[in-house]
Order: sequence, then structure tokens, then C-alpha cells
Amino acid sequence: MKTKKTAGLAAVSLMVLSLLSCRGEKTPEGPVAIEYWYGVGGVIGETIETIIKNFNESQNEVRVTGVQQASYGETTQQLQAAIAAGQVPPAVMSGVSAVPVFARQNVLEPLEKYIEDTPGFNIQDFIPAHLAYCYNDNNELIALPVQGTTQILYYRTDTFNKDKGIDPDEAFKSWQNLAEASKKIVKRDANGETVFFGWDPMWGAASLITLAYSNGAREVSADGRTALLNTPEWIEPWESMRKWIHEDKIFKINFGGQGWEYWYKTIDDVLQGRTAGYTGSSGDQGDLDFSIVAAHIQPGYGGKPLNVVVDIVAAIIPKGAGQKQKEAGFKWLSYLTSPPMTAYYSMKTGYMAVRRSAAEDPAYQAYAAEHPQILVPLQQAEFGRKDFYDFTGGKINTALGDAADLVEIENIPAARALEEAQRIAQAALDEYWAEVDRNK
Repeated sequence: MKTKKTAGLAAVSLMVLSLLSCRGEKTPEGPVAIEYWYGVGGVIGETIETIIKNFNESQNEVRVTGVQQASYGETTQQLQAAIAAGQVPPAVMSGVSAVPVFARQNVLEPLEKYIEDTPGFNIQDFIPAHLAYCYNDNNELIALPVQGTTQILYYRTDTFNKDKGIDPDEAFKSWQNLAEASKKIVKRDANGETVFFGWDPMWGAASLITLAYSNGAREVSADGRTALLNTPEWIEPWESMRKWIHEDKIFKINFGGQGWEYWYKTIDDVLQGRTAGYTGSSGDQGDLDFSIVAAHIQPGYGGKPLNVVVDIVAAIIPKGAGQKQKEAGFKWLSYLTSPPMTAYYSMKTGYMAVRRSAAEDPAYQAYAAEHPQILVPLQQAEFGRKDFYDFTGGKINTALGDAADLVEIENIPAARALEEAQRIAQAALDEYWAEVDRNK
């Protein structure tokens, strides 16, 4: 309810606007102010803020404020709350698994019309494997790749060293080779406790899933109706990892904590000399000291070819934002994903550039000549695949994540952990297809 004071101020404002209108003058309009939500920290967060600063200084139509969350998951939760409240930001950096969920809720803005209105915006310049994640079921473009990523290996060059009897190329031919090398690398105290580990696989299902994919595993049958999580293709590599962690004690898992805490603990293990290497994101390169470590593509399992997920993080525009806000959001995203900016982003963070022409950027070419590790994710992308889309609303992926925790943290045999995951996944599939069949 207006007070007398605010009502009086409102009346004065209306009079001023009326007088200006009568004189043919326009009230000045400043830049459109928008927020860009992102759930990353460290060097990546700093890089985003630098690009925001450069964008704001490059033009006077849009002003972006970065709003940081602790993780992609937190960003998803906050965006869901914002959608429910009807107050959404016009630009969001999203984990790719959330994109199809939001797309099927019909809350994401299709981007083709903005592309048509942006001179020189070449959608064909985006790397196809990255862009494949960005369409909805109606083949509408509802996201743009911001960064490409895949999990690669980082290893201490003072440990994986031919002169010390550990040839990295030989050690990284298979996971079994890496386990054998780790048995030679580990150091134990007088009580037999490991004080220097051979490897830190990154906590979570992703590392285990890569082993299973390289062993021929798949989540569901070709018709999508039968779960396949308790097959030998899954059980064998997961059981190997359990044994390497809990019985041989040559591998180590850091888990828990707030946000990305477990990730940075894993990095610290290697940089501070507690572990010889780890499995991490291509985006870790901005946090690493390459006078200590080097990068390598992942091995396959049991001598089989590598079959690894190449993933992205995407940028989306929620439908609920105002039209001017959405237009401003796309202007910002077109700058963020432009060839020079994605090249810069890649150089600073280690994530793959999302535009083909980024490789033609002179600064990028000079950087790659001095920092060859930036090319390792691109080499691994040749063995890459799109991630599994869990059409049950995430129930299969959740079951796999829970099973991975049982194996990695609680030392539960893989067969038992995956049998429970199979039960949950099959129930989710049965429920999903029953609903589909009812609606035919």
C-alpha cells in the first residue's frame, strides 16, 4: 500500500514524464541489466568473471552480473525454484543432464530466432558432438555449448617416468596395466598403511561407467525396456576397481564435502605428493601445475578400446524472462561462445573449445605449442560418445550413482551393488513404459 510520501513522489514523476513527452524529449534508457548463473568456482569461475568484465566493457547495451553457486546441481535447484516463483534469470550455465529435463517441462527458450537476428552467428561452427546435446524432442535448439569436457588422466612426471622404471605409455595401455604400475609405485608405513597411492580415480559413477563402457556395457536394451546393469560387462570392471581401492589399497577415493571439495582434495593429493596421478576433467588444467604433472588419454579396460563420454556444459535461456532480458541474455551468450572467447576459455581452464574456428585463433595455436596438454582432450574425443540419456527422470543414473558409492566407499562387492541398481532401474523402466503404453 502506498504511503502519502511515495504517492506524492509517484505523482511528481508522472508530471516530469508528461512534461518531457510534451517537449518531445525521451527519458534515457540505460543498458539492460541481467544475471548469469553458474555453478563453478576456482579458475573456471575467475575466467567467467573476466569474460563478463570484458563483455561489459566492450559495449553499452547489456550489463551482466555473474551469480555463482556451489555446483551445477545447486544451480539446477535454484533455477527450479526461480521458475516456480516466476522470477528467472535470462542466462544460466547448466549441467547438461538438466537440459532435457527443463526442455521437457517446456521452460527453455528456443534460440533459432535469436540466431537469425544476430549477424555473423554461425551455428555450423560449433563442434557437432557438443551441439548434439542442445536440441529438444522437437529438434529445436534450446541450449548452446559453453565448454566441452571429458575425463582424462593427470600423472606426476617424477613418478611415471621411464628412468624410474614406470613408462607412462605402457602404464596407460589398460586399467590393468595401471594397477600393476601402481603396485610398484605405492609406499606404505611401518603398519602397512598406504601413504603414497598409485592413483586417485575421481569419486562418482563417471569413472566406473567409463570402465564399463570400454568393457561393452550399456544401461538398457535396444528397445529401452530392459535394464542391463547386472551384466558381466558392468560387474567385472567395477569389481576390479573395488579390489584396487579396498583390498590392494593402491587406489584412493576422496569423497563428500561441500560442492567441489572432494575434487580439489583429489587434485591436492597429486600436486602435494600423496598420489601419483588421478582421473579428472579436462577442465582441471587451469588448476594444475604442469611442471609437476602431464596429461594422457584414458586407457581402455582389459585391452579393449576406450569408449569414453564427451560431455558439455550448456548455456540456456529460461522462457519466463522478459523479452528484452532474453535478447540481452542471447547477446551475452553469443559473446561467451564466440571463437576468440571459447579459445580464451579453453586456454584458461583446459576445457575443450566449442567452436571449430577456435583452433584457428593465433593465441590458441601459440598456447597449444607450449602447452600440449590442451590437445589431449581433443585426442580423446576421437574415442568419445554422447552420454546416456536417462529418460526415467534420472532414476537409472541415481541407481548407478548409489551403486558406485557402495563399491567405492563402502567396499560392497560390485555384483551385489549392481544387482540392487538393476532392480531399481528395471522398476523405473517398467513404470515409464506402463505410462507410455497407457497413453497410446
